[in-house]
Formats: sequence, structure tokens, C-alpha cells
Amino acid sequence: MRSHVKAAFLSNICLALIAAFVGVMCFYQLDVQATSTQGNVYRSGDPESDRVSLLFNVYWGTDEVYRILDILDKYEVKSTFFVGGCWADDNNACVKEILSRGHELGSHGYFHKDHESLSYAENLAEMQHCQDLISLMTGYEMKLFAPPSGAYGNDTLQAAADMGYKVILWSRDTVDWRDKDSKLVYERATSAKGGDFVLMHPMEHTADALDGILKYYQKNGFSAVTVSENLGYGGQ
Repeated sequence: MRSHVKAAFLSNICLALIAAFVGVMCFYQLDVQATSTQGNVYRSGDPESDRVSLLFNVYWGTDEVYRILDILDKYEVKSTFFVGGCWADDNNACVKEILSRGHELGSHGYFHKDHESLSYAENLAEMQHCQDLISLMTGYEMKLFAPPSGAYGNDTLQAAADMGYKVILWSRDTVDWRDKDSKLVYERATSAKGGDFVLMHPMEHTADALDGILKYYQKNGFSAVTVSENLGYGGQ
């Protein structure tokens, strides 16, 4: 009798170990798959660097874009403007002005759609239409894509990879589209650390805060650079 109990006990132990091993392997495989889909997504540069990047997502605010460009010129810094195709189509001169002042252009899609809910073909169309417009307008080939609202799925990542784009998110959000307060924009942007991508939009209160933000960066040893330059020193 005891031998039967002992055998059952050992059998249960073996089954438990097998179940645990399978669970670990399943978790590991899922984790690897998730990591592999994130391989082309960047939220910051090297945290050990002194570089920060201001990201301006543009679907509105043309007058404020010009104000922002003037302030960036004042401090001799460069930024990355992620432009929506439907905005760019109506603001050719502004798009060309961004480039003429030495800033970087990235794609923000064409119609500000939820890219996580789009199929591969729909993702690709949004990116391709924006790229075709910018190429036709300026001859510029974009290398970066910022999904509207930061929403993306595996189809987004595949389409971006096929377009030759890095997918860009952010590590510091000023939430200026919601909180229309220049003091809050300033506080959120100046809490940055090395490598940070600081998300902004061309809003009046954001432009109001920008001079102080760049003055803070200058005083505290930060270099404001484009996203691509930031990534050139290591990104994650």
C-alpha cells in the first residue's frame, strides 16, 4: 500500500514539474514573440547622453508651427516634425519651411487614424500616401513614423518595416493637446532626462512655453537634437 502511495506521490510531483516547465516555456515563447514585434519601436535615445528630442506632431496649428520654428532658430536647435498628410497637403509652404530651416520630417500618417485597428493594407496606405505627398512636394524621403495617439499593432509594425520606417513613440508627454497650460507644458518638458523624446503639438500655450524650455535645456547642459540624431547615439 505504501509503495502505491509513494508511486502516486512521485507521479504527481513529476506531473507538477512538467506542467511548470511547459508554463515557463510558453511564457518565454510569448515574451520572445512580443519582444520581436517591438524591435522597430523607439521611445528614447541613450539615457547616458545629454541629448533630448522635441517631437512636434502636426495636424493643425500652422501659425504656431512658424512661431515654433522662430524659437528653435533663436536657440540654434533642431527638432523633428511628424506631419499628417492631409495637413501637409494644405500647407505646402510650411512643410518646405520646416525643411529649409534644417529640421527633420517624419510621417504621422495621412488622416490621423487609429493604426492599431487598421489592417496591414490600410496601415501601408496611410503611410504610403503621406510619403508620396511629401516626396512629390519636397523630394524628401522620411525615415520615421509616429502612429497617431501612439496606437499600433503588428500590422502597423510590418507596414512600417516595409516602408523602411522606424516607429517612434515618446518617453515624456507634455499632454499639451489636453492641458492648455504653458506652465504645465514647461514643467513636463523640463523633467526630461538624457535621451528623452518629448512629445508636443503646435499649440499656442506650447509655443509660449518653448522659449523657457530651451533656456532650461541650455542652462542644464542638454542638447536638443532631432530624433534621428538622438537615435544615432543609441535608442530603446
